[in-house]
Amino acid sequence: MRRLRSRFTFAAIASLLVGLFPGAPVAAGDIHSHIECGVSRSLCAEVDDLEAFSSYVGHDEPSLLFYSNRPGSGNRMQYVLTLPTDPIVPTGIPTAAQSFNFQLHPAFWFGMAMCDTQSSPRPLGDPANPINPGLACTPDSDTNIHENPDPAAPDAMATHPGTAFMEMQFYPPGWTSWPAGVSCDANLWCAALNIDSLSIDYFHGTQQNKSCQNLVSIEPVNFAFITKSGIPHAPPSPVNSTVGTFTPNGATDLFMSSGDRVVVTLRDTAHGLRIDLDDVTNGQSGHMVASAANGFGQVQYEPNGSVCKNLPYDFHPEYSTSSELTRVPWAAHSYNIAFSDEIGHFDYCGHVSASGGCTSTEGAANDIEKSDSDDNFCMDASASLLIKVSGCLDTNSGFDGVPYLNVWPDGNPDHPTPIVFTSARTGAGFNIDYSRIAFEADLPRIEAPDVSPVNSCNRSTGDRCVKPPLTDDGVPADFYPFFSAANGYGAACAWAFGNDIPGHTVNDFGKLDQYGQFLRLTYPLFGGRGATTSRINDFRQVMNNPCTP
Repeated sequence: MRRLRSRFTFAAIASLLVGLFPGAPVAAGDIHSHIECGVSRSLCAEVDDLEAFSSYVGHDEPSLLFYSNRPGSGNRMQYVLTLPTDPIVPTGIPTAAQSFNFQLHPAFWFGMAMCDTQSSPRPLGDPANPINPGLACTPDSDTNIHENPDPAAPDAMATHPGTAFMEMQFYPPGWTSWPAGVSCDANLWCAALNIDSLSIDYFHGTQQNKSCQNLVSIEPVNFAFITKSGIPHAPPSPVNSTVGTFTPNGATDLFMSSGDRVVVTLRDTAHGLRIDLDDVTNGQSGHMVASAANGFGQVQYEPNGSVCKNLPYDFHPEYSTSSELTRVPWAAHSYNIAFSDEIGHFDYCGHVSASGGCTSTEGAANDIEKSDSDDNFCMDASASLLIKVSGCLDTNSGFDGVPYLNVWPDGNPDHPTPIVFTSARTGAGFNIDYSRIAFEADLPRIEAPDVSPVNSCNRSTGDRCVKPPLTDDGVPADFYPFFSAANGYGAACAWAFGNDIPGHTVNDFGKLDQYGQFLRLTYPLFGGRGATTSRINDFRQVMNNPCTP
């Protein structure tokens, strides 16, 4: 908390921490705190439908998925990442033409489906007296694929093992500090291992008891910054996490510079998933194992009473391979092994109130208008670590914030450079390519009426589900970012995200058209005793992998 500037009012800090981390004190310490996905946290896994939350929180997550039938491709892979850079601002006060990584994305991440027997779709409950007995999750195994909508089938979705989703997240520098903000440092990137679970029993139509929801959220998150020693600097499990869990620690955590090349390695071990970040530019490295020994844990599912119990747990990858069938059955996206950029949050604010609201205007210089209902979790320029701008971090359901403007990486020095990463590679020596990829965007989910009344996407029929989305003025968003195959980044081919980059882009796959057609997925029906439903939550296009390192 010491990184939050003193001119950022005590009331505003307190309001933000209550909203984002209910139960958090306004001074770092060992008092319990947690990520509250049900209020508005931009870093949580996207859920399928509204029954998970009293107020839906949307996340715009354009994604690149990697598919392979090779055993191990669902639990062992490696990428080479080049962290993007920002425009130079000598005074800390940017020009109207400049944009920054913290405005485009509070985080980007590499993901993987994980076993969690206390998570949806049918959490186990008390291990000694299980609510849903016999639903084991065998790590690293495609026996966990249960996609059949027939409740009587041996591979019925009704018997799908409990599943969580892991996001290896990277956080941009230069704006307001964690835990209320998005940055760890004025100039350096940091990263954290997140594992999102969901405390809903779809079969019986129940949720985690309210006392426990208040303590850890209905979507509890295990969270640990990547450290140089591999030892978390505070408890990761949602039952035991503190403000220190979410406060960067420069003495222990791995920090990386913009432009650094980082080898990202994910692999299972005897005691859980291990992630290594090797910064080949500065020679430093960090790692983390999602193990009980490191303080990771499940939240015991108990729909009745007030129990909120931590169960020490080694989190292992769920599947052996990666395909259209290796899903998280409660998530809006269809992915397992994937890269995703978390966009759609930052918008400018003309005046930040003491409570963290926006009380005057919103929008960039050429589109200033009266602030509206999506201008929440706002922070004043005086709180920034480097770039002095005021802005809000709530879901930009009006689709008119900075991420929907044509200010993405495009070779312009006033814009950031792109996130660049190689295709995932698997195998014992991380030298085997994934044979197929998919472009996927969850626009139908976040265009639904519970997020965007202007769009009012009908996820049963696809009516009014569009790309790009409509702004709250009823016109198409100015821009929507896309993936491109590129050269000149230290590999024969690498992926770049944003816009076309002169001298680098080889193929942009039709830009916005790359996300393909409607994808209808099957989901467990809440309270349906094994029945299923289907919804259109995404656009997706699958193709042979055109970009190998």
